[in-house]
Amino acid sequence: VQLQAFGGGLVQAGGSLRLSCAASGRTFSAYTMGWFRQAPGKEREFMARISSGGHTSYADSVKGRFTISRDNAKNTMYLQMNSLKPEDTAVYYCAKSSRFSSLGDDYDYWGQGTLVTVSS
Repeated sequence: VQLQAFGGGLVQAGGSLRLSCAASGRTFSAYTMGWFRQAPGKEREFMARISSGGHTSYADSVKGRFTISRDNAKNTMYLQMNSLKPEDTAVYYCAKSSRFSSLGDDYDYWGQGTLVTVSS
């Protein structure tokens, strides 16, 4: 399985971006997919996850602002990010897991990351 995240960029505070994560392979629909981020000098943190059945959960810091979704026919997952704040600035990673988990250690395949920069 290979994952490729893209869609990052520079946006002003209050703006929106949509990240995408394209997956190779024919078993994409069977797995939980997640988004994580890592800001400079900080540890990686969980953002959102979506199960094979479409169940979702979010970190408190992004609940109500970010929406995770997936299109199994396109082997693609998305993260719609609204009301962005400067503290959302980070490299965003997508990842795959066999468990509906928010722990990074439970994810076995990771994309290369895409940088999101939110200016104040």
